[in-house]
Amino acid sequence: MTVEMPKIVRNLLDIWKVLSIEVRRVFSDSTVLLIFFIAPIVYPLLFCYIYHNENVEEMPTAIVDDNPCDISKRFVHKLDATPELNICYRCNNLAEAQSLMRNHQVRAIFYFPKDFSSRLADLRTGRIVVFGDMSSFYYYKAALTGGNSVLIDEMHTIELQRYEQAGLTNEEASIQMQPVVMENTTLFNPTGGYGSFFLPILLMLVIHQTIFLGICILTGDTTENRRSLHIIPKHLRRHSVHRVTLGRSLCYLVIYVPICILDLWFVPLWFHLPQLGNLYTLMIFLLPFLLATIFFSMTVANLVVRQKISPMLCFIFFSLALFILTGMVWPHESMPGFWRVFSYLFPSTPGVQGFVKITSMGVQLPEVRHEYLTLWIQAAFYFSAATLITLSKNLLRQRRNIIIHQLRLLRESRQS
Repeated sequence: MTVEMPKIVRNLLDIWKVLSIEVRRVFSDSTVLLIFFIAPIVYPLLFCYIYHNENVEEMPTAIVDDNPCDISKRFVHKLDATPELNICYRCNNLAEAQSLMRNHQVRAIFYFPKDFSSRLADLRTGRIVVFGDMSSFYYYKAALTGGNSVLIDEMHTIELQRYEQAGLTNEEASIQMQPVVMENTTLFNPTGGYGSFFLPILLMLVIHQTIFLGICILTGDTTENRRSLHIIPKHLRRHSVHRVTLGRSLCYLVIYVPICILDLWFVPLWFHLPQLGNLYTLMIFLLPFLLATIFFSMTVANLVVRQKISPMLCFIFFSLALFILTGMVWPHESMPGFWRVFSYLFPSTPGVQGFVKITSMGVQLPEVRHEYLTLWIQAAFYFSAATLITLSKNLLRQRRNIIIHQLRLLRESRQS
């Protein structure tokens, strides 16, 4: 007498068997190993190292002063005192300074025209022309930041002098110039650095894109070699395909949970990126993100991937588009309605938005409930889609194999 196992135990064993098969497939493909285990570690470390210095300091700068005066000399002295700029050259004319910039000896030029002091003396607006090296965003930012800080301070000094000449005391002039004192506090990105803005988006996209690429390559290899049915146990090829989807997804989930902890928690800590959230909230949020990304990748792979090389083209196409559609670079409020809706087809959109809020703003899970629920809805939708597509493909292959077998038997019977 045999004792039949409970249904839930059989289901768990089926899922475990599929998981084991998928693990063997992952570790037998060197390309997938590279994408799953090397790329998600190397890329975040590489980009964080490149963008670690978020601000340029002591940038080589040239001065061209066609109208030497006390104000221009004071302005230049203040420029040299800023942390962003270092006055290395004082040129006789603009052509000389431009030659230095073409040879990359300086990254910015401050030019004082001949009418600089006369315009100020006539109570008109003086002009200072700034030439910035646009080969790098950092150079432009350093020239702009250093120049603006000195300009604001110098404007205050000149205005104060004019009020004093009009007969006001120093205190009265100060009150007249600034009746209300405003203090500017930069939230969430105190350094104003490009890395603190860019890298959290990049870290999430690395997770999203490596999952997508790895799953698509595995699917493409299976489809190209016509082994789709052979990797699925026979009793799961019809009405139990959802266990196949669950088993495969658990394999990828187990792989990427420690990778997410490394990339999204420890790497930002090592490179001093904004990290105001806590690990528990982050991991609870990342669970639906990983599931939605896995099921999305399985759905797209089953629909469009036919060869192992095909995912490379999808990867190149998707990467830049996903970066723009996250809503961080191109705000959703400015997007046309179609692109705003279209962006929510991808798990990266709510994933990046929620991750930035948790790490950079320190919010808790209730504050990202919109992104959190969106990810669960995406996970449920793409799980259903991946299961139905896999089931339909299996049924079509089985029907095709039956027809081929019947034709073979018919041919053999005619020959005999």
